[in-house]
Amino acid sequence: MQIKALTKIDIAAWLIMATAMLYVLHYNLLPGLLAGLLVFELVHIISPYIAHKFPGYIAKVIAVGLLAVCVIGLLTLAVLGLITFFNSDSGRLPNLIGRMAQIIEDSRTILPGWIDSRLPANAVVLQHLLTEWLRDNATNLQFWGKEAGRYVAHILIAMIIGGMLALREAMTDDQYKPFSKAMVQRTTYFGHAFRNIVFAQVRISAINTTFTAIYLAVVLPLAGIELPFVKTMIVITFIVGLLPVIGNLISNAVIVVVSMSHSFAIALGSLMFLVVIHKLEYFLNARIVGGKIKANAWELLIVMVLMEAAFGVAGVVAAPIYYAYIKSELRARALI
Repeated sequence: MQIKALTKIDIAAWLIMATAMLYVLHYNLLPGLLAGLLVFELVHIISPYIAHKFPGYIAKVIAVGLLAVCVIGLLTLAVLGLITFFNSDSGRLPNLIGRMAQIIEDSRTILPGWIDSRLPANAVVLQHLLTEWLRDNATNLQFWGKEAGRYVAHILIAMIIGGMLALREAMTDDQYKPFSKAMVQRTTYFGHAFRNIVFAQVRISAINTTFTAIYLAVVLPLAGIELPFVKTMIVITFIVGLLPVIGNLISNAVIVVVSMSHSFAIALGSLMFLVVIHKLEYFLNARIVGGKIKANAWELLIVMVLMEAAFGVAGVVAAPIYYAYIKSELRARALI
């Protein structure tokens, strides 16, 4: 296949795009970027089904505008709902962490020696380790700390901007000049990368969460086993499941530790079940995410490790999207 000719305009557009991507990570703007893209892509996907039912230009604009408002409102309610849940007695995260620490301390007598030797000495030590980790990574945890209000403002403003851009797309059909056209093409590739990764990962996380919920809320209770924090673990499974591969490991660790509150045998059973789910996620990543961007799960994992080393938690979140965008650019130039 013939490689397309490279122009100065293309180089300038790439440099601006690369600078913007690094700027977002360096100045902690990733939550706002993702929120704005989510609103834009949702409106962009749904609006064709709404707009064609409203003949006339004005009706189409009004329909898309109302859709944007509805999407922003629903996303805001969803975030507020999660915050309320995790602040409730049944879903409070500090309670879950404290309970996990206590379970580990109480389970030391029934654990094999090779496992016991690798665990913290007691619950106080585990909680101290968790506290130190949170302190060391405070700058990377976007919604923690004194500047949480600023990040929330970024997200709300970005969602409004995403809705405005989606509305503008419905209102105009611009004929772009060469440089503007090149920049629009870059942002279009980035938007497609976001859509391919995030929406595909939502499907994967929903499937994993469904199987996990069946196991925790149906299978175990039918066997006479009631674990604490079932609702919280199900919600955590879905949220961290939005991170390819590594999210599944996080939720697995939580579920296995909580399962030890009943017995070591139940913890082993949970581990075996989750290993099957973990293998399912590899398959789903290969079929859904890999099929979308033509990438294997191991590729995404390598990129996530490298991005985490450079940018922390934000790098882990951004890695699949950035990687998908870069592959789109290379594929458009017929380089891969």
